[in-house]
Amino acid sequence: MDTKQTHKAHRVRKAGASAKKKQQKTKNAEKNNPKAFAMQSAQRADRMARRKAELDEKKFHVPMADRTPKVAPPIVVAVAGPPQSGKSTLIKSLVRRYTKHTLSEIRGPVTVVSGKHQRLTFMECSNDISAMTDLAKVADLVILTIDASFGFEMETFEFLNLLQTHGMPKVMGVLTHLDGFKDNKRLKVVKKNFKHRFWTEVYDGAKLFYLSGVENGRYLDREILNLSRFVSIVKLRPLAWRSTHPYMLADRVQDLTDPEALAANPKANRT
Repeated sequence: MDTKQTHKAHRVRKAGASAKKKQQKTKNAEKNNPKAFAMQSAQRADRMARRKAELDEKKFHVPMADRTPKVAPPIVVAVAGPPQSGKSTLIKSLVRRYTKHTLSEIRGPVTVVSGKHQRLTFMECSNDISAMTDLAKVADLVILTIDASFGFEMETFEFLNLLQTHGMPKVMGVLTHLDGFKDNKRLKVVKKNFKHRFWTEVYDGAKLFYLSGVENGRYLDREILNLSRFVSIVKLRPLAWRSTHPYMLADRVQDLTDPEALAANPKANRT
């Protein structure tokens, strides 16, 4: 008598939840080739490893002491550029955006409140080497106005050289006079070329804004809104050059001497 036990052969499920689950697991099995994503070149693998190590090392910069007092001074925003490139119009538009007031003309620095604990002081840079040098020493943020119909001018390069000498604060560009381009394809090419040239001169990733036209003596509200938002939230890292070269910036000087005393004696001691 044969007592050997026999079993039914396993029947693979061809329908139902179990079969679907198994199909999903094996659906891309033959497509998934582990060698497809392996490094093909040992030299390239070495270069990528070195690059990753360099990027990781750059993150470990030496911590700098933040000497900002409890009530922070206003952020100095220098607006620089060649003549007739839209510096005054830009400051008027930004002041209008922050304060709802329209300036007829700009006389000296303009300070506005941009947040609960933040103020901005806009200073227009005249085309004088002494004014450029002074502003390069104290500016926290620099807005370079560039005339798109003319291109980069010598004043822009001179100011960039001065900025590099004095610690290189954060720089952003504004491309003006774009309303002169009627052809959209031409405008697109001009924007792209200016962006690449701006990145070459300043640094890769530098912000470049486009102001397409002027209405009622100001730039368009939507474009100024984008620019003002970026200016308000920009993160400014302490500069080593500023830490080793302290300075005091006089916003404005007011003479309090009695006018009658000056009329009697023009050389009287002033207060």
